[in-house]
Amino acid sequence: MQTANYILVGPMGAGKSTIGRLLAKELGLPFKDSDKEIEERTGASIPLIFDVEGEVGFRDREQAVLAELSAQQGLVLATGGGAVLRSENRQAMRKADVVIYLHASVEHQLARTARDRNRPLLQTENPAQVLADLLALRDPLYREVATLIIETDTRPPRMVVQEILQFLNKNNSR
Repeated sequence: MQTANYILVGPMGAGKSTIGRLLAKELGLPFKDSDKEIEERTGASIPLIFDVEGEVGFRDREQAVLAELSAQQGLVLATGGGAVLRSENRQAMRKADVVIYLHASVEHQLARTARDRNRPLLQTENPAQVLADLLALRDPLYREVATLIIETDTRPPRMVVQEILQFLNKNNSR
């Protein structure tokens, strides 16, 4: 029997990695983070890849990793915030059994990413404007691929995971 895949999408700072790790533990599945996979495979940080190869080079690497990981069975996968930008990535995500959009407001994203230097798109004078622009562009794409949309702003990660598990239990009992 095939084991399900669960893919987490959403903006930076929404909690994809934290919630993904907790969800994987609850489901007894391996957890993968596409950004961490890229860093491990290249031996370079995301900001360095952006500096050397530009965003297009990074997105090419991201697409290859997502294609490979989404073809596996039985894992929880946290994607980078911009993974939905390419139609090939959205197509690969749709093959998963459940795609969970973790929605976070710009204010909460800003609070969660304020001191993180590993976010190349936010190394600017006005990160709040960058986050607002990114969310305006990406929100419809997240919604396009999502099976489930969850608001994460003021909710602890464990509470979000419990909501995901309730959704899964309800939909598996049919």
